[in-house]
Amino acid sequence: MSDKLNKKEIENLLPHRDPMLLIDELINIKKLKSATAIVNVQKNSFYVQGHFPGQPVMPGVLIVEAFGQAAAVLTAHGIDKSTYENKLVFLMSIEKARFRNPVVPDCKLELNIEAIRSHGRVWKYKGEAIVEGKKMADAQWSATIVDRK
Repeated sequence: MSDKLNKKEIENLLPHRDPMLLIDELINIKKLKSATAIVNVQKNSFYVQGHFPGQPVMPGVLIVEAFGQAAAVLTAHGIDKSTYENKLVFLMSIEKARFRNPVVPDCKLELNIEAIRSHGRVWKYKGEAIVEGKKMADAQWSATIVDRK
């Protein structure tokens, strides 16, 4: 099993598409345990153009969304393909989210995520958002795997 996924491989695991597919790559994958997602925050990213003109910042809620996408890819990549077929991963809760520093364009945002536990279709994760070694945000969240309609 690969310890790295590119954007095309991520698209095969998630229903998200541009502009809402936020993660560009998943690296350092340890099956169903941890990974690092890469988000290339660009000046032309849809979310920074109006947030805020003259001083663009990636919205905190989209950092949380990227955490969720990274966790969904980690899980989908790790479980048996037939188990994940016709399924979606939905965010259930966000806990202890802290935004420590603004994430500005032209940076590589690294999301270090870890699966804390799973019980049936419910998974709990934690993660840290890092730019150039500096912690930008961190959070814990839960997600569930549901049938696709």
